[in-house]
Amino acid sequence: MNRVALAALTLSLGPGLPASAQTTSDLPLVWVLSTGGTISGRGATSTSLADYKSGALLGEELGSAVPEIQAVARVKVEQIANISSTDITVAHWLSLAKRINSIFQSDPSTAGVVITHGTNTIEETAYFLNLTVKHDRPVVLVGSMRPASAISADGPLNLLNAVRTAVSKEARGKGVLVVLNDEINGARDVTKTNTYRVETFRAGELGLLGYASRQWRVT
Repeated sequence: MNRVALAALTLSLGPGLPASAQTTSDLPLVWVLSTGGTISGRGATSTSLADYKSGALLGEELGSAVPEIQAVARVKVEQIANISSTDITVAHWLSLAKRINSIFQSDPSTAGVVITHGTNTIEETAYFLNLTVKHDRPVVLVGSMRPASAISADGPLNLLNAVRTAVSKEARGKGVLVVLNDEINGARDVTKTNTYRVETFRAGELGLLGYASRQWRVT
């Protein structure tokens, strides 16, 4: 089985040189297509983990809340929808597939596409796109199990890891991917196994494709 080894994310920066020292023009381009879901949800309090409104935040707000992304990629954000993933329809799938194919066809400088999405139907959307996206550059779906307003919200790190995966050359040709909880799964096999736990996405006997992790090496 092919594994997604994110060796491209192991940086040799030189003594004391931060990632932010890279110029913006050196960074790869990633499109973030936002559709709503828990990752953009907001509850009444920081402990409202199950009672919240999906799609309360826009994709631009999600990205600006994770400034660390600026050290990884140049990002363009486009709002496709802002709904709970239970309301995702075939029309949304078709819009996503057409937009992704258009981006890849018209802009060869794009390293990959990230889609923020609710977890209830993220596997269905991923599978559909796996069948309809006609390019080998990474398409990464990402969501969260806790709303953005929650204590220990998992969305920000998931989004950062999704962008890291999208710019990784090792992720090319692996089909559409789903990234949550530091794990990378293939669209053909992944399924949601728990409605409360952050480690919910599994690929059964076939297992995950790899881990999204950042290792720092100073030389």
